[in-house]
Amino acid sequence: MIWLALVAGGLLFGPLWLWIAKRWMRRTIERTRQIAASARRQEHLVELGALTGGLAHEIKNPLSTIKVNLRLLTEDLDAPSASEQQKRWLRRLVSVDAEVSRLQETLDDFLRYAGRLELNRRVVDVRDVLTELVDFFAPQAHAGGVRVRTYASDEPLVAEIDVDLFKQALLNLMINAQQAMSEGGDLICRAGRAGRMVQIEVIDTGPGMDEDTVASIFRAYFTTKRGGTGLGLPTARRIVKAHEGQIKVDTTPGKGTRFVIKIPRHENSRL
Repeated sequence: MIWLALVAGGLLFGPLWLWIAKRWMRRTIERTRQIAASARRQEHLVELGALTGGLAHEIKNPLSTIKVNLRLLTEDLDAPSASEQQKRWLRRLVSVDAEVSRLQETLDDFLRYAGRLELNRRVVDVRDVLTELVDFFAPQAHAGGVRVRTYASDEPLVAEIDVDLFKQALLNLMINAQQAMSEGGDLICRAGRAGRMVQIEVIDTGPGMDEDTVASIFRAYFTTKRGGTGLGLPTARRIVKAHEGQIKVDTTPGKGTRFVIKIPRHENSRL
């Protein structure tokens, strides 16, 4: 009777188990194909990134040569005895020189954004980093009618960061804030503790941003400014993420914008 039961069970459940096995095999094969396709895409992106970076460097070198020669030509033509035709040539050369400078700036921003980030970390008090950067940036801000105010915690804000890269991220936010206040305003920089994190805020009193703009500001090459490269904020976010941090934006149209950066505090609160 037992063998009859086994035969009956095989006849009843055999097709079911076969169907389950076939379905599992199909899913496994499809998943394997997806993983292989993803690996090929990733490999292609890495190769494309290397080629793009190399191309940018190849373009940058001749641009530098062109710029040097343009300056030499403008010096030759910029003379009191220059004829009207030479003055016209000079104006055209100045325009070309400005465009070459813009291309160089675009390439520099691209290389900073696309290049590999290799952090040279050291333990520092973020208050000192912020103070140094504000001292550097304040004259440029004042020239544009922007008042800079800084507020920092009384206690040390110790973090392990790449100082140069972190300054670049903060500087990008400050430049963005200044550009948003074309008619002047206040740029407020704050630094303090937020639990186990160091929090830095960059606040402007500009016109703020609408929802569509906020949704796009960290997308590469998106910009609302004439002549902007659209890489400043994406680069800042990339640097912050490389420090295991986060960056958020809080804005209200007509009431300004606040960028908030949080990075992990160092275990030792003292340097």
